[in-house]
Order: sequence, then C-alpha cells, then structure tokens
Amino acid sequence: MGAVDCMPVRIGEPANARHTFQVEVDRVTESEWSALMDQFEDVNIYQTWAYGAVRWSDTQLSHLILRDRTDILGMAQLRIVRPRGLRMGVAYLRWGPLFHRRGRELDAEVVGGMADALLDEYVRRRGLHLEVLPNSFRGSRRAEILEAQFQGFDHRPIVSQERYRTFLLDISVTTEELRKNLDGKWRNQLNAGTRNNLEVLEGQDAAAYEEFRSLYEQMWQRKKFESEVRIEEFQKIQQRLPEQQKMKIFLCRVQGKSVAGLVCSALGDTAIYLLGATNEDGLKVKASYVLQWAAIRSAKECGSRFYDLGGIDPVANPGVYHFKSGLSGRDISHVEALTRCENPISAGFARASQVVRGKLRAFQHATRPKRVGQQSR
Repeated sequence: MGAVDCMPVRIGEPANARHTFQVEVDRVTESEWSALMDQFEDVNIYQTWAYGAVRWSDTQLSHLILRDRTDILGMAQLRIVRPRGLRMGVAYLRWGPLFHRRGRELDAEVVGGMADALLDEYVRRRGLHLEVLPNSFRGSRRAEILEAQFQGFDHRPIVSQERYRTFLLDISVTTEELRKNLDGKWRNQLNAGTRNNLEVLEGQDAAAYEEFRSLYEQMWQRKKFESEVRIEEFQKIQQRLPEQQKMKIFLCRVQGKSVAGLVCSALGDTAIYLLGATNEDGLKVKASYVLQWAAIRSAKECGSRFYDLGGIDPVANPGVYHFKSGLSGRDISHVEALTRCENPISAGFARASQVVRGKLRAFQHATRPKRVGQQSR
C-alpha cells in the first residue's frame, strides 16, 4: 500500500498543529523495521519483527509507520487474523504503538496521529476489531497522554483478558542506592551468593541459549507445574533478531558447571526480565540472586532507566512473587486494553475465536504433561 495522507488536524485540537502526518502501511522490510525501532525510547521485544514472525508468522503481520515530511514519528506492528477474502477479523497490537523518539519529549500530537492512523487503516478501511495493549503503566505521564489521545476507544477487550502487572525498578539511581533499597533478606541472600565466588557469564549466541535451555529442562523436572512458556519460541526469536536487538543470556557456573541462567531483553529505556532457571546446585549457592543482580547492573550500564521484572501473579505463583518483591520495585500495571470496532461481524468473529481458543487451551491443559516456567509471555 502506498503512503496515505492523514488528516493534519484532529477534532478538538488547535488549528496550528505542528505535523502533517503521512501513513505508510506494509511497505517496510524486516531489516528496515529493525533499524527504525532503535530510534524509539519505548521499543520492546514484543514489537520486533522477529517476535511477531515466530509467535504468529510473517503472513499475519502488518506494519504501520507514522511520519511527517521529514521524520519517522511512530510505529506499530499488529497481528491480523481474518478469513481469507472477507472484510472481517481482528487486528491485535501488543506493547505498542511506539511513539516516543529518543532524545525528545513525548509529543501528544504524535500519539493522536497514531490513534487516527490505526483507526482509519484497521477499523474503517479493513473493517476489523482493533485491540491495542499499550506499553504504558497506569499513573504515568505516558498513560495520561495515551488515554487522552485514544479517547474514542473503548475498554472492552475480547482478545486480551488479563492486564499486565509487574514490579518496575528504577535503575537510574546509583548502584549503591539500588543495593541499599533491596529488602534486607534479599540483600543477605545476594551477599551470601557473592561470597560463593560464582562465575557469571553474559552472552547472546546460540551456545549460550542452548546452555540456558538445558537448565530450564532441569527445572521442569524439579518443580512440575504448568506454564505456557515456549522456550523453543524464544530460541527461534533469538536466532532471527538482528545483533543489536538480541536478548541477553546470563549463566552462572560453579567449577565450570552451569547451575542457573537468566534471559532478558534490554531495548529502549526499559530492560525486561523474560526467563529464569535454577537447578538444585544453583539453589544451594544462591545463584538466582547473583544473576538477577548481574542482569540489573548490565541493563544499567547499557543505558536502561528501568528494569521490568517480567510480570507477577501473587496468587498463581507466590514463590516468584516473593522473590521479585525483594528487589523493592513498584507494583504497577499496564493501562487497560483499548478497543475499537465498527463492524458487528468482526466483533462476533473476535468473540467466537476466543471461545474456540479457550476450549483448545482447556483440552491441551488436560492432555499434556505438566511443565514448569518462570513467566508466561
């Protein structure tokens, strides 16, 4: 599709708008998308082409770029699910759109332009049910701007029923302050692990991930509880990501033998803890504490301002919740999903798809062996 001019002024906004927006849809290549992403503060692994292609397939992806005459201002990768040849279906945007350029103040006019562009392309032109899961925490300035500019959207999600909740750690302070802010018991465990003279390695290559995967398998055998994590998917994503966007893999060894591992993504201003695994030997030497601290320090050195501990659920996974709470981050949640649909058939299709998906999950849960995981992503 060629570039399409958006309305330069939104209803209710002053006539002296600073941008004349243009929208480009599905004209960018994978390598171009990856390079453009690095220009944004709010970039994250869930908006990478590699994540979308492995998680859903290239054929289901759509890429929208918002620009003015001189600059790229916003980006959004969506998953499109629709019956072939029919003007109906679902457009799903996870942890996006991206609209905060590096080194610039967040521009409300750009956020509004992105809201208009998504509405025009996916709701009005394609007739889809649009569901947006923004990468925006409640109570933040970003959330205030987003909800004001997406005010024509509803909070009635069909595809995404759960709101993301996590501990968010401000790592822009000094390392000494970070350590001082740790819960006393957590800090004691870290000190004990540090005295064990553990070897900590950081890598991004296939061998490092394979070593982590082996540890993960060992943890499955020990804990025996259910998870939707697919470590094979993350392995494929890692292989496809460009070098500058690859996940960081941390390994802890004792006498040359790996006892714990951690995987995180450090893109934009926020690093995200994705996966962790510890075997019996690792538990004895407090390796998980040492690795988590190493990942935080690495993210800080790479320029991240925040460290997202990767989701919490105090009811379903109280042990992980207790471990993460010891880092003294803020207990915070994403804003509610934003939805818009003007096609009743697409709304019905979205609801029916979720019913089928729920029944399939129930069947898989009843028939597959129980497995363990750190997070469900």
